[in-house]
Amino acid sequence: MPAADRVPVIVGVGQFADHTERNEDALDTVGLLVAALRKADQDAGGGWLARAQSLHIVDHLSFRDPKSTERVTKELGIAPRLVGRGSYPGGETPVLLLNEAANRIGAGELDVALIAGGEALRTEARRRGYGVFAAPPRTEQRTTPQPLRVRYGLMLPTNVYPLYENATRAAFGQTLAGAQTESGLIWSVSSEVAAQNPNAWIQKAYTPSEILTPTAENRPIAFPYNKLMVANSSVNMAGAVIVTSLASARAAGVPEDRLIYVGLGAAANEPDNFLEREGYDRSVSMEVSLKRCLELNQIAANELDHVELYSCFPVIPKLARRILGWPAGKPTTVYGGLTFGGGPIGAPMIHAIACMVEKLRVSGNNGLVFGNGGFANHNHTIMLTRSANAAAVFPQDFDFQSEADAARTGAPAYEEGYAGQGVIESYTVFYDRTGATTFGVVVGRTIDGSRRFLAKVPAEDREELAFLTTGEHEPVGTTGQAFATDDGDIVWRSE
Repeated sequence: MPAADRVPVIVGVGQFADHTERNEDALDTVGLLVAALRKADQDAGGGWLARAQSLHIVDHLSFRDPKSTERVTKELGIAPRLVGRGSYPGGETPVLLLNEAANRIGAGELDVALIAGGEALRTEARRRGYGVFAAPPRTEQRTTPQPLRVRYGLMLPTNVYPLYENATRAAFGQTLAGAQTESGLIWSVSSEVAAQNPNAWIQKAYTPSEILTPTAENRPIAFPYNKLMVANSSVNMAGAVIVTSLASARAAGVPEDRLIYVGLGAAANEPDNFLEREGYDRSVSMEVSLKRCLELNQIAANELDHVELYSCFPVIPKLARRILGWPAGKPTTVYGGLTFGGGPIGAPMIHAIACMVEKLRVSGNNGLVFGNGGFANHNHTIMLTRSANAAAVFPQDFDFQSEADAARTGAPAYEEGYAGQGVIESYTVFYDRTGATTFGVVVGRTIDGSRRFLAKVPAEDREELAFLTTGEHEPVGTTGQAFATDDGDIVWRSE
């Protein structure tokens, strides 16, 4: 066991949800971060903010300000020598920041670290007079050609993640009804968790039927997802975590039953451009991240008491739970997930970490936290434990990218404008705010599998759209033709 001054522990967590309806009274993003940090300090017994040697915040989209970190320190009246902000608002970022803080404490570089993340998207949207603001992570904006994404409607995560959902359903050998039943169960259980979480954005339990049935309030977004199946970014939320050394925690008189030990983490990524993935029915990097985290901490999956499996869309916890062997009916979240707990873009896992700390203080010993970012590109997993873990020695190298890269078989080349025979690799259908179909999109492979292409299904082609959405047949793996149109689109028609 390392010396107590090199063992990272969490001593305080704080969460703040601002439901204020009056725009002039609602907090901006910095105000939310400050409120959450003050709550974390109170949770830790007070006095920790002034002792902080570092502050790192998750990059945010609302009320963007390159000096937001400095504004937080000014509001709090603190002067940490190390301040930083995540490189992009990715869902894995809070886990990464926690792992980095543990490394710095383990290396003796600092003793008290603050981590915070939040968004005031709801307030900013109201003040600017437009609908819910949501934008894709900036790494994806840089790496995927903009005209291509506009043409085929693949701009936002809500339109891309269904490609994974439909591909995994076929790979799992599920019918559409069976896959939807699994999604409804996982999401219903998550809503029950959120209903018991005083910091959740939506504190209401939903039945699987309510989640799966399209209504005016639960409109279809992109097949097969309804509104109650996607991340809810229209929130004003922030969370914060205080990490210190075991020696400092004990010296400050923090009770032993309030301490949560930070375990080892593991990270690995897929290509930033989702068109360069080897497939849509699995994630090698997710597998490496989850399995390596368990191995590093010498904890078996069946020894996990609680998990937080990132839940922007059902396909992510579906994939993760299969890697872990986690039952569908057992909660995959401790805070309620991104639909009900709240989905503040890159910051949801701050709330998950805070709730995991609170959960472990009451029951169990081992809690796994898995974060996913980008377009299911980035993965970072870490372990939190109620008791000290002799295997958790810091600093550690959490980068397992080379292992993930070595396990890949290679991606097909993308061919823009391909026309000819092909096979459906995955697909989805998009809907407007009234629930009307706008068009569908097919990700196809050439017959020999060597090339990948995109094609549209026009809204007026009702027969093809029915083939894709009724569940009477499995579209993935079926053949068809891609045709070039006079306006430059490639259109798909099944055989």
